[in-house]
Amino acid sequence: MAIATLEEYLREFSVEIGDRILTSVPALHGPGDAVSPILGRLLRKPFAAQSIAICGAAKRLQHANSIAVIAEMGTGKTLMAMAVADVVAAGRPYACLFVVPPQLLQKTAREILQTIPGARTYVIDSLRSARPGQSGPQGVNELRFRNGRIVRDGVHTTLTDMRLRGKHKSAWDRWVAEHGPGPHFVICGRDRAKLGNFWRHSYQIARCGNYNGAVVNPDSGRPIVFDNERLLRDDFGKQERFAETMKSVALCGGDKTKPRKAIYSPLWQADGARIRRYAPIEFIGRFLPHFFKFGIADEVHEAKAADTAQGNALGTLAAAVDKTIVLTGTLTGGMASDVFNVLYRIDPQRMVAEGYEYGEAGIRSFTETYGVLETITTIEAQENACSKAKVTKRVKERPGASPLLFGRFLMDIGAFVSLEDISANLPPYTEEVVSIPMDRALAEAYAGLEQDIATALQAHRGNSSVVSTALNALLLYPDRPFSIGPLWGIAYDEETKQRERFLIADPPDLDESVFYAKERRLVEMVQSEVRNRRAVQIYATYTQKRDVTRRLESVLNAAGIKAAVLTTQTPSEEREAWYERQLKAGVQAFIGHPRLVQTGLDCVEYGVGRGLFFLKQVVQSLLLCRYDFAAPSGSTDHCRLTNYPPAIPSSSGIENQGDHVFNLPPWE
Repeated sequence: MAIATLEEYLREFSVEIGDRILTSVPALHGPGDAVSPILGRLLRKPFAAQSIAICGAAKRLQHANSIAVIAEMGTGKTLMAMAVADVVAAGRPYACLFVVPPQLLQKTAREILQTIPGARTYVIDSLRSARPGQSGPQGVNELRFRNGRIVRDGVHTTLTDMRLRGKHKSAWDRWVAEHGPGPHFVICGRDRAKLGNFWRHSYQIARCGNYNGAVVNPDSGRPIVFDNERLLRDDFGKQERFAETMKSVALCGGDKTKPRKAIYSPLWQADGARIRRYAPIEFIGRFLPHFFKFGIADEVHEAKAADTAQGNALGTLAAAVDKTIVLTGTLTGGMASDVFNVLYRIDPQRMVAEGYEYGEAGIRSFTETYGVLETITTIEAQENACSKAKVTKRVKERPGASPLLFGRFLMDIGAFVSLEDISANLPPYTEEVVSIPMDRALAEAYAGLEQDIATALQAHRGNSSVVSTALNALLLYPDRPFSIGPLWGIAYDEETKQRERFLIADPPDLDESVFYAKERRLVEMVQSEVRNRRAVQIYATYTQKRDVTRRLESVLNAAGIKAAVLTTQTPSEEREAWYERQLKAGVQAFIGHPRLVQTGLDCVEYGVGRGLFFLKQVVQSLLLCRYDFAAPSGSTDHCRLTNYPPAIPSSSGIENQGDHVFNLPPWE
């Protein structure tokens, strides 16, 4: 049979290709290799697949400075990361800085204390100790395991004190002398680590001399020139930071200058009139470099953006420690550009050696080589015989990535673990999309809304306000067919030369007192789980202006099911304790937005988000052995769940998962 496609070729010669890869690029640690004896001393023993990943990552760190544990949710990334650090340390004293999502602070501390023998854990609550007007824990506090709970007990210090070396050679030597060899794990919430002070522009207006009245640099007293143009006062009204690198100094009495050592001169400074704080990760990077032997960053895919506080915090962490370990279960969203900034932050020397510069130009070049670009050409018709047609081109990145991206950048820094690798140690798992026919009244109203929206889309082709408003309405209406109100779009009116509102549709308000088919089915599903003495987590994505969670709470309460709603009013670091309190109070069903428990908290689904990182995280972060997506048949939500975009197979391919995305076993 003739081979016509690449897929057929790979399927036909998969065994030969696999053997060739293993021969050409042997694994650092294979299934038959002996594992480190240090793993045998851990209080919690890793599974076989985890042990292979740990030993391979440890061997990589012996001659490199960074490693990525790319593993699905529930495969034990935290366990593997702390074990890698312990194996590489080989019994020597060390400190590890662990940056995690804020809701995982106590969970991470508990796992460390239950896994690493003799480990001590600390949490960064703030930069300094308590000051007037502040409440709650401050400074750096030791965490201990007491009666099954994590409590602040033991050492209390501050980052400003940790930087002092006293009579010792270094701050680390002083710490070991006062607190023992450890190992010491310092945990910091991601949001607390990155948040620093507000800033404001810093410039002066010359009052005399050759530049009287001009905007000048306070460090040089000379006008500020960018792109051969002087900056004016109006230029500093933008939310953009300016800076100069001065390589000369002005001489008195004229425009003459003389060379000097180049210095960086920022034209911005901390705003003392607003919140006075210093980002802990910036303090560590500046005053505690290499105090920490290891730095571990969890959920690193959320630092994929270019110039954000979260992304910059990852770069500072990698520069401040000797060895960097990053963890993620969803490395990419299906785009090649998703990994560019992460790679540049954990392994900048390699990216520079490959010829990529940091910034937009580097991302564009990287995407052209390893991604999929779509060029859209628009040709407008000629208006008359004297004019030419207007041609515009737009380049857009599409889902997909070259296999070279995996082979060139990820294969040697990544330890890949999937749930299939540890499936023998896990219970069975089922997952399905539950199609629920709509009630007649709701189906008729929904069909009318679809028709109105289709008419508006045809009349206003390419209008993004119609698309976004329509999509949200079609997803929301089956769950809340009342109190939505008229749907408005915005379009530019050629006659008035202004943007004018127009009516897209006016969804009919159905009876709010009626329990609809999807809600009745939800009650049946929850009651079934409650009879088996199992609590249920219900996800609902509409929680603000058109809140669905309170509606679900009232529906469940009316059926005799005790329900509670998790909101943003519960601080992220207290959400695990919130669940414990509600369980003790007899709550049977928990309702909340998936992002509130996106990582680490351990579900019936009542409407899932549209982001790929988000969807894959939620699907894989389960304690239960059953996961149901409830969707009215014929609705936009049902169509979306059964036809998810092509970014998923692309993302899974980059993460070395093939096409196995949704048929995943759970973890316990």
